[in-house]
Amino acid sequence: MNKAICICVVGTRPEVIKMAPVILRLRASDWAEPFLVSIGQHAGLLDQAMADFGLVANHHIPIERVRGSILEVASQALDRLDALLGSIDAACLIAQGDTTSVMAASLAAFYRRLPFVHIEAGLRTGDLQAPFPEEYNRRVAALGTSLHCAPTERAVQALLAEGIAAADIVQSGNTVIDALLVTAARQPQRPTDFPNLPRPILVTAHRRESFGPPIEEAFAALREAVERYPDIGLYFPVHPNPEIRATAHRLLGGHDRIILTQPQAYPQLVAAMQASWLVVTDSGGLQEETPALGKPVLVLREVTERPEAIASGAVRLVGTDKTKILGAIGTLHADAAAYARMAKPVFPYGDGHAAERIVAALQQRLASLN
Repeated sequence: MNKAICICVVGTRPEVIKMAPVILRLRASDWAEPFLVSIGQHAGLLDQAMADFGLVANHHIPIERVRGSILEVASQALDRLDALLGSIDAACLIAQGDTTSVMAASLAAFYRRLPFVHIEAGLRTGDLQAPFPEEYNRRVAALGTSLHCAPTERAVQALLAEGIAAADIVQSGNTVIDALLVTAARQPQRPTDFPNLPRPILVTAHRRESFGPPIEEAFAALREAVERYPDIGLYFPVHPNPEIRATAHRLLGGHDRIILTQPQAYPQLVAAMQASWLVVTDSGGLQEETPALGKPVLVLREVTERPEAIASGAVRLVGTDKTKILGAIGTLHADAAAYARMAKPVFPYGDGHAAERIVAALQQRLASLN
């Protein structure tokens, strides 16, 4: 029996982490053959993440970054994906999330009349500027999606409200919990430069809408927190974006309890989450993962498309306002009961079986199309 070729597109490190459980389950099936395409939106981080999961791309699409423009990614990814799709007799194209690579993949599949499967479908803030450009990307992707794999009931309801048929939606849970639980169970070693302090804070930040004064104010708050509390230190794997890197080193560098380091391999990032007292981030993935490990999360954003984590009590929005950030850290530092309320492991994003549900739904969908 000929296996169905399922093209799996990844363009960033988070996409690899969240796609890996699906790719590995497709590889283990007796009916599907995953064909992994990497897009060089985050080239170095992408390679590192694929190595973490033992994945090797069948085809790589390089992105030539001259101006650092989002449109450079979109136009090159779309054109080169279209050429690839014209040379492969694929059954479907699968992508995860809301990056420019995902938007381009959905459009390429639509133009080729190829069924598009969207993992982590239905996330919405209702504001096209926050997060930017992700809110736009995921709405565009939804228009041409054949199978929407929604992580939560709220995501399902958002899709239904947009007129998408219930038969085209599966509530799968989030595949990041699949990856997290498997990785955490292996008890990875924490990074060698992780702070040896009672209250280490893991920091990540890279959102475009925060560039400039907002992220500068947030970083100033974090530095003041370290200076105010001798038992607090920061561990910050700095995103390679030049603006974030320059700002982080200018405002947070030169302090012996602030570690600015390179992006970590996924097992070491999980170990850092496990060893942290608190996580401060603007990352969507960490909002999903960290609550499952029983670590409080402060989110450097004004809105989030992951309200389930807020409702669970494990995550709090603080934006980039210095007073709010310092106040939240101060409360958790001074009030053991407040900390304990946020530090209970909760699982609003699934039970670790999302990939299993997605692959089963995909097999059924492809069978119905034949």
